[in-house]
Amino acid sequence: MVRILSFIMLFFSSTAFSQTLLVLGDSLSAGYQMPANKSWPALLPEILAQQSQPTTIINASISGDTSGNGLARLPQLLAQHQPDIVLIELGANDGLRGFHPKILRNNVSQMITLIKEMGSQPLLMQIEIPPNYGKRYNELFRNTYPNLSQSLNVPLLPFFLIDIIVQPQLMMKDGLHPTVEAQPLIAQFMAQQLKPYLNKESL
Repeated sequence: MVRILSFIMLFFSSTAFSQTLLVLGDSLSAGYQMPANKSWPALLPEILAQQSQPTTIINASISGDTSGNGLARLPQLLAQHQPDIVLIELGANDGLRGFHPKILRNNVSQMITLIKEMGSQPLLMQIEIPPNYGKRYNELFRNTYPNLSQSLNVPLLPFFLIDIIVQPQLMMKDGLHPTVEAQPLIAQFMAQQLKPYLNKESL
């Protein structure tokens, strides 16, 4: 009987304070050219559970999505899932298509506003693009993220491929997408980055 009660208490302690994290991203989070269950968002819950931070991950990432696509999809996603936290991992396709950084800034700004209005916590990820777009464009693009973070008081997470892109064996032949082998490393990295923003109630 005591063992049963202990199990019940353990179960509820690990679920009562569970939160929901919505990942709004592109192919970098969608599991490009791999089974969805191999992508880093699919691997993240187990790691967070081991940290006593049980979290339901909703991976709403779609390959090819721009910030405009994410903005268009966001209201329905917020209404459907009512997430506690939303990670915005978008902008790479804006950059690769040469969209003016003002478009990116406006779209992400609107997403952050919508997330806050829902009562959720927005998190913004820094995105980097290849250097061959020119120094001026790259600087404008890169600076969009810290500028939004500062002006809208939103945490800025470092680019999750920062240590992956320098290891060719962890990148696909296109030089843009991480391999299956890279996904556990990204999941571990993201678990550490997310840790300060996940509740501590279950510790």
